[in-house]
Amino acid sequence: MTNRLLIVEDDDRIRATLRLGLEDEGYVIVESASAESALKEVEDTPPDVMIVDLMLSGMDGFACIREVRRHRNLPIIVVSARTDSHDIVAGLEAGADDYVTKPFQIKEISARLRALLRRTRPAIADESSDAEMVIDSVGPSALVLSHRAGTVRRGEDDIHLTLTEFRLLSELASVPGRVVSRRSLLETVWDRDYFGDERIVDVHVRRLRAKIEPDPAHPCLILTVRGLGYRLDRR
Repeated sequence: MTNRLLIVEDDDRIRATLRLGLEDEGYVIVESASAESALKEVEDTPPDVMIVDLMLSGMDGFACIREVRRHRNLPIIVVSARTDSHDIVAGLEAGADDYVTKPFQIKEISARLRALLRRTRPAIADESSDAEMVIDSVGPSALVLSHRAGTVRRGEDDIHLTLTEFRLLSELASVPGRVVSRRSLLETVWDRDYFGDERIVDVHVRRLRAKIEPDPAHPCLILTVRGLGYRLDRR
C-alpha cells in the first residue's frame, strides 16, 4: 500500500529535497508551506503520516502538532534545526512521535518513517494476548486495556491514546510488576532497530501518565524505577 505523506516545511529547498528523496521511496507526497494550509489538508484529506518543521512562519510547528492531535491520531515526525534538549522534548510533548534534527540524511528520514509506520499498525490481532486487561480497579470506574480492540477506557469513556502511547502501555502491561528498561522499550515499542534518544521514552511516559493516572503528579500505575526503567503496577 502506498502511504500518503504530508510535508509541512516553509523552506522551499528543504521541502523539495524531502519530496524528491521520499518520492523515490514510494511515498505519495503532499506539501504545505504553512501550518494553516497543512491543517486544512489534514481536515480535507488526512495523510497517513506527517513530517513537520517547528520553525514555521505564522503558526509554528508546535501549535500545528497540538492542533492535529486534537482531532487526529496521525503519526508525526518533527524535522527541525532546533537541537536544544528543551526543544526536542517540547516537540515530543506537543504530540510528535519522533524527532530528527537538521541537517539530515534522506536515508535516516526514510528509516524513521518505516519504523513509525510499522509500529503504528495497531497490534490488535495478537490472539495470544488477553482480550482485555483491567489495569486499575480502584475507584468508581475501572481502567481497562483491550488489546484486540486497540482501546483503553475508564468506565464507559474511551481514553484517546496515540498508537505509540497504546503500544507503550501494552508493552508495560504485558509484564505487570516487572521493570522494563528504556532501551528495551525503544527496541519493542519504537522498533528493534531504532537508534533514537532514550529521552523519547520519558516524554511518552509523561504523556501517557497524564491520560491514565488518577493523579499524574503522583503516579501509582506507571512507576519510575530510578536507574532501571519503568514498571506498571495493576491495582
